[in-house]
Formats: sequence, structure tokens, C-alpha cells
Amino acid sequence: MPLDLHFLAVAIPAVVLVGLSKGGLGGAFGLIGVPILALAMPPLQAAAIMLPILIVMDWVALYAWRHHNDRRTLLLMLPGALFGIFLGWATSALVPASAMRLVLGIITIVFAGRYFLKRLRGVSHDDGTAARHNGLKASFWGSLSGYGSFVAHAGGPPFEIYALPLKLDPKQYTGASVRFFAIMNAVKLIPYIALGQLDLGNARLSLALLPLALVSTMIGAWIVRRLSAATFYPLVYGLTLLAGLKLAFDGL
Repeated sequence: MPLDLHFLAVAIPAVVLVGLSKGGLGGAFGLIGVPILALAMPPLQAAAIMLPILIVMDWVALYAWRHHNDRRTLLLMLPGALFGIFLGWATSALVPASAMRLVLGIITIVFAGRYFLKRLRGVSHDDGTAARHNGLKASFWGSLSGYGSFVAHAGGPPFEIYALPLKLDPKQYTGASVRFFAIMNAVKLIPYIALGQLDLGNARLSLALLPLALVSTMIGAWIVRRLSAATFYPLVYGLTLLAGLKLAFDGL
């Protein structure tokens, strides 16, 4: 596909939104990117073009957040995530992506909705104690994140459902999130290539959009670094709710 005006009109906002998400502004922006790009091409091609861009964004985000991480979150969630990617590849011809989007959307809406209901009742995010790490929960939500990421590019909400209640420092949370999805996207390259979803033509389009992807990722990281926890968590929960609504709408 040539870089015509119609393609650029959808590709530029799609890549900018995903870049802001990769910089740390939450998964909702990332979920919107592929559907916008799909306005100019088949959804499968849109996903294939976006994956190399996501991987390069991951490198930029890893550099931007190299001093921040929550090691325990990664160690607990990654094994399940890798299993979820394998399960998604093994069942890719059996489970419709729309069904996965709908289920994830409903779960995410309930999760984020509870947060805002508590705020309406005067209970803030800082009230009460932070959730403790739980290996069983981490494995479950990690596997759902890996599975959702493979079949529907929707791994963000399950990660947030486990990690947000931990009430980590925003920088630690973002550092762990960046590392988690960088590893997942790198692993996803193998089954995507095996399924024939990456070719030279799509790679050229990905390469043309890379400069914009790099700049938008750095802008996202710059914004998050300047947000306090009191601002960061309502923003991320709000974006998570939007992500849930978007997933449910796409699933339906």
C-alpha cells in the first residue's frame, strides 16, 4: 500500500496514540491504535504493521524507564503471560478475537467501575491498604494478558487489574508495565511470523511510521514523569474504563 493521504490520515493518529500509551499513559490509547489503522486496511494487516512499531516503542520506553521497575510484579506475572501467548497461538483458529474482546471488556468495566463508585462514595485510592502480591492471581491475570495480547491486542486491562490495586509508585508501576509488554511483544514475533502475518510490504510501512512512534513514546514518558500519584491513578483508571468500553464495543 502506498503512503497515500488516506493511509496517513489514519496511521498518524493511530501511531501517536499507541506511542503515548507505550510512554506510560495507560492501555486505552494502545487499544485504539489498531482499530484506527484498520480503517485504511484489513484488521490483520493493521495488527501486523503495528507489531514491529510496538517493539521499537518498547525499546524507547525501556530506555526512558530503565531506572524504575517492580521486579516482583514481573517475576509473578511473566510465566503466566508466556503461557497465555502460547495458548493464543495454539487456539488462534478456534477462538474468535471478538469473543475475547467482549469478555475482557466486561471484566475491565467492572474493575474500573468499582474504583469510580468508591470515589463517588468518598473512598479514595489512598484509603485502605495496598493489595499484596499473590502468585495465583498474578498467574491468572498474566495468562489472560498474554492470551488477550496475542488474539486481540488487548493485554493491557488484565495487567492493570492485577497491578493497579498494588498501589505502586507511578514510576515503579510504569517501569514494570513497560518491561512486561516489551517481553511479550518480542515473544509474539515468533508465532506472528509462523502464521505468515509479517511480510516485506508491511515491514516497509512500519519503518515509515517509526520516527513518529519514537517521538510520541518519549512524550508519553515525559508526561507520566510529571504526574503525582493523586493524578496518575484516576487518569489510568479512567483510561482503563475507556479501554473496557472499547473492548466490549468491538466484541459486540
